[in-house]
Amino acid sequence: MSREECTGSLRNVLDALYVLNGKWRLALILSMVQSSKRFNEIQHDITGISPKVLANELKDLELNGFITRNVYPTTPVSIIYEATEYSRTLKSVLKELGAWGKQHREKIKESMRKQY
Repeated sequence: MSREECTGSLRNVLDALYVLNGKWRLALILSMVQSSKRFNEIQHDITGISPKVLANELKDLELNGFITRNVYPTTPVSIIYEATEYSRTLKSVLKELGAWGKQHREKIKESMRKQY
């Protein structure tokens, strides 16, 4: 790989990480790719996220085109969040990241077994 290709690749990764940064974003996208959800359903799916952080993350994901916020004039008003087609472009990334996470978890478990 040439120096230019390396620099370009690094820049691309940094751009992706800038948009997808944070503890919750990929998990939120994955949750909504599986099915459209209400705020409380998302909070139930993503254990440990506070309502304030969830609200901020949803706003950022909407601004970046990963989700849409649909408001329905029911009583009370229904708000449903859903993944956009753009967020579905992350499917292979999420699959690979999930596989790597499983592999890493097993590696850590194995090293813990060896210690005891």
